[in-house]
Amino acid sequence: MKTIPHATIPAVPPDWDPSAPWESWPWADVAMLPPLRLADGSGLARQQTAVRICYDATALYVRFDCNDRDIWGTFTQRDDPIYDEEVVEVFLAAGDKTPSEYAEIELSPNGVLFDAWVQNPTGDRAQMVVDTAWDWPGIRWHAQRVDPEKRWWAALVLPWAGIGPADPLPTVWQANFYRIERPRQEAPEFSCWSSTLTDPADFHRPGRFGTLHIQ
Repeated sequence: MKTIPHATIPAVPPDWDPSAPWESWPWADVAMLPPLRLADGSGLARQQTAVRICYDATALYVRFDCNDRDIWGTFTQRDDPIYDEEVVEVFLAAGDKTPSEYAEIELSPNGVLFDAWVQNPTGDRAQMVVDTAWDWPGIRWHAQRVDPEKRWWAALVLPWAGIGPADPLPTVWQANFYRIERPRQEAPEFSCWSSTLTDPADFHRPGRFGTLHIQ
């Protein structure tokens, strides 16, 4: 699919309590984004991922629900190269233009976080600079494996103030949502909200980010 997607971010449900346990948040009341598509744009991912997003004045909330026949991961430390295994990812930047820099957030099934600030002024990976020393201020995260049901889920709280002006809050953002699924006995699958139209897959294509609108 070559069309760049747009989505409206709904406000958090009325009974949302960010201080409550992760499992109690009313995600079922938040609509899903369309199914993730393969990075090359050829069709839908086989191992599907449901992505839900909502917001309040302080943060963007993101949840991924992943079907996964073979859940695994070996990395244990923040900013380990979890993208070489299995992850879900958010790339995000404020504004309505193709971003030259953006946040990259990844989370593994075992709850390992990777966060970095990416400078990518030309959209060319060869000239890209990734600062893994950068940590998103105030970020919160959680992941949970449900191996008997062949699924796992992950949730992120991304404070707006961590990467852009919070007052006033920008009403337009550039973003993409990704999944890397690597079954150990099969070929990997790279899927996206907005397909990057690359083969081999390359998620660092800011010109292919979708647009999010604050409701």
